[in-house]
Order: sequence, then structure tokens, then C-alpha cells
Amino acid sequence: MTLDPQVRELLARLTDEGGAGGPATVAGQRAQAARFAALAGPTARVGRVDDRTVPTAQGPVPVRVYTPPEPDLVPDPNRDQDRALPVTVFLHGGGWVLGDLDSQDHLARVVCARARCLVVSVDYRLAPEHPFPAAVDDAEAVTTWVLDHAGELGGDPDRVALFGESAGGNLAAVVAQSLRSRPGPRPVFQVLVHPVVDRADDSESMRVHADGPVLTAAQMDWFWDTYLGPDGDGSDPRASPLRSPDLRGVAPALVMSAAVDPLLDQGTRYVAALRAAGVAVDHVVVPGVPHAFLSFTGHVDRSRRALEDVADALASAFAHA
Repeated sequence: MTLDPQVRELLARLTDEGGAGGPATVAGQRAQAARFAALAGPTARVGRVDDRTVPTAQGPVPVRVYTPPEPDLVPDPNRDQDRALPVTVFLHGGGWVLGDLDSQDHLARVVCARARCLVVSVDYRLAPEHPFPAAVDDAEAVTTWVLDHAGELGGDPDRVALFGESAGGNLAAVVAQSLRSRPGPRPVFQVLVHPVVDRADDSESMRVHADGPVLTAAQMDWFWDTYLGPDGDGSDPRASPLRSPDLRGVAPALVMSAAVDPLLDQGTRYVAALRAAGVAVDHVVVPGVPHAFLSFTGHVDRSRRALEDVADALASAFAHA
């Protein structure tokens, strides 16, 4: 698959500036993630941004709550005088090792403003300081708190969705599985952007795109090893959600894959598994883009349109919930 010309130009510029790669060390990878955060372009305007913590059994988890701006004389399809705002729980990418509340701030802002929903961005614990299952525990605990306490934020507990990118897509998929049978409100939708869903991957896309760009097979192995630590089990469905023996009853999904990505076939396999379990799922493969393409919205038209499509899918799901 040929790279989109805007992507090719951007990656060439990053290579010239020394920012397209990064050593497989925690410090090196985190520095690269910080550089990528600067590629988002101007941020979308939202009504309010509040940093707070959510109490969990593992301790307080930092979150950032985005509130959409008040509509300017335009009817809001997701809100009326008697109904609270829907809520999206956002889980950033970064191989469970990188990222924070700032690294993908632009994704949360676009979803908040365009889908007219609250966004709760989760600053889950990272490996290697906190290996598996710390990130899962935080993601699940915060989502459960949102479902139980959405009203405290001005949100509707019956319209809560999950949105995760890469490793965040892994966490969103795991949380959607774990909360599918809880009493009371449950997630009504999940958006998984090039999610990591299986530790064992000998697929064609992993071989064809082993050298990237952006994400390589060797980097993916490093992320897995760092995340799992010496005692983690990659076959555990809480690490590899594709390994779940039963996917029935999980929330409907949009899976968005990058065409030039080692993880392309993982997304395709997860879509097939969801469909086999009777789960409604749309699969969108964005042509010409590599892993992490949603970080390129300031430079790549396809990235910007794809992020808008994510927000529109969430808005549609909320409107029909």
C-alpha cells in the first residue's frame, strides 16, 4: 500500500529532523511521543476542561474532563432540556508505556466538540513502573465510576461509550468485555482505532509492515515485553482481548484500522470475532496511512477526516441509545 503523499512528506520531514524514529528505551520512546503530540495542529475549542481524580481501589486515577461549548443557536441532537450529555471515556495510545493527558489532547477535544459529549480522558498507570494489569485496572475502574457517577459530571449514565487508540484500543476492548454483564448502565458503543488485541501475531501485515513506518514489529515486541513484565501472560484475555472465548454481548463497535500498519490484520481478526459473536461492528480501513495517523491531523487531510468520522460515529451511537 502506497503512503498518502501528505503522510510521506511529513514522515520525510520528521526523519530529517531526527523525529521519525526513537530508541527502544522508555526515555527514547517517551521523547518521540512528545514530538508526535506537536503534529496535531490547532486544538478544537471546547467549553471547559477540568483536571480531577477518580477514586479507585488502586488509588486515585487522574482524569481530564472536557465539556463541549454551548451551542450557538444550533439545536444539539444529543441534548435537550431534560437530558444530560453523553460521555466518552477516552484511553490514549502509547504501547502502555507512553502518553498522558496531554499527548492526545487533540483527540479528546475534537470528539468533545464535534460529538457534543463529555469526554473523560484517563491517565492510567504506565509500564514499566506499573506493569500489566495496572492499566487495565485503572481503565476499568474509571469507566465503572463514570457509569455509576455520570450525573455528577452532568452526564447520562445510559449513554457512555469507550474510545481507545492503539494500546488504548486494547484497554477499551478489554473494558467493553469486562463490563458487558455488570448490573446497571453499561457502555453502549466502543471505538477502537488500530487496536492491539493479541500478543501472538504472525500475520501477513505484521510481516509486510515489520519495518514500519512509525511502528515496527520489533517496537511492538518491546512494548509487549515492557507492559507484561517478567510475570505477565500474553495469552490472558485481559492482555489479548482477541483470546476471549466468548465475545457475545459486548458493546457495538467501530474498528478503524490503518492500511500501512503491522496491526492491520489484528483489527481485521477482531472484527471477524465480534461479528461471529453477533456483535454489530463497522470496520473502516483508512488507506495510505500508518500507525498513529490520528496524531497527524495538523498535516494530513485523511487523518483529520478520520478523526471527524470517529466523532460522528460516537454522535450517531449516542443519538440512537
